[in-house]
Amino acid sequence: MATYVMMSTLTDDGRKTLKQRPDRLGEVNKEVEAMGARVTAQYAVLGGYDFVNIIEAPSNEAMARIALELGSRGTIKVTTYPAMPIGEFIELMQGSGPGGS
Repeated sequence: MATYVMMSTLTDDGRKTLKQRPDRLGEVNKEVEAMGARVTAQYAVLGGYDFVNIIEAPSNEAMARIALELGSRGTIKVTTYPAMPIGEFIELMQGSGPGGS
């Protein structure tokens, strides 16, 4: 499975929902799992985003579907990035990983 970093910002509706039902975060994680992915880490952060999630998904298409589904609810705005472990990145740069010369 591929790894993705999903940064999210709550909308006004999202803040209201979360204040009334903090357990909603766990419910959303289960919904992500039902769509074929898995939240491996989750952080509440300060600054330009409210949450950082590390998600494993089978493909870019699956992750795009998840991001679209979550964003379409009107409670969060998401930005998603594909990520690779540093070891794989180093192998790629050394030419020994997939796509290396």
